[in-house]
Amino acid sequence: MLLAWSVLSLGLGILAGYAVVAALPTAPWAGAAATVLLWLGMLVPVVLALRRSRPIGLFRFRATDLLVGIAFGIVLRLGQGWFQQTVQGEAGFPGILLIDGRIPVSWWLLEALPTGIVAPVIEELFFRVVLLVALYSLLRRPFGHVAAGIAAASLTTLAFVAVHLIGGMPSSDTLLSLTLVGAVCAVLVLLTGRIWPAVLAHVVYNVTGLGLAVVGALAG
Repeated sequence: MLLAWSVLSLGLGILAGYAVVAALPTAPWAGAAATVLLWLGMLVPVVLALRRSRPIGLFRFRATDLLVGIAFGIVLRLGQGWFQQTVQGEAGFPGILLIDGRIPVSWWLLEALPTGIVAPVIEELFFRVVLLVALYSLLRRPFGHVAAGIAAASLTTLAFVAVHLIGGMPSSDTLLSLTLVGAVCAVLVLLTGRIWPAVLAHVVYNVTGLGLAVVGALAG
């Protein structure tokens, strides 16, 4: 039932976002509104799941989680650079539209903060706390721990990638990077039994990408 509610809520969030963009195609805030609606679609099942039950230790934080998260976040970013280098022949800096030679304040508020902090936290809560745990719990008894873990990690990684395709089909190297991020974060939760290594790895991955964009803009 929780999985069904999650899919329904996510679908409604996606449809609501498309509706806003279609109804107000020229509004500068339409994209941001669509993203917020998508996040709300993810947060509803998170709230429902945590009100019903909370796996023991899932939100427990240990000092090693910080080290693991930072290390894997950097590895994921290096992997993204390697994929880009392999597919495109070079690894370039992400772009930022400068205004009068400066990074606009709006970029920090509407791009950096949501992408670097808000999105990773919401996505990890939805894909790992809700979907991964629900799938693993559902499959563990009939198929065993290992098979359930592999299946749950694979399915949630596919869902993670699919949601990131809403805005359009990305390049093959971006697709590979998304798959790697989803898979690594799922495995971190399964191996540690805690959510924070995955959250921190995801945050570090996104923040380092934003950092490269800032360096590229200032250097250019």
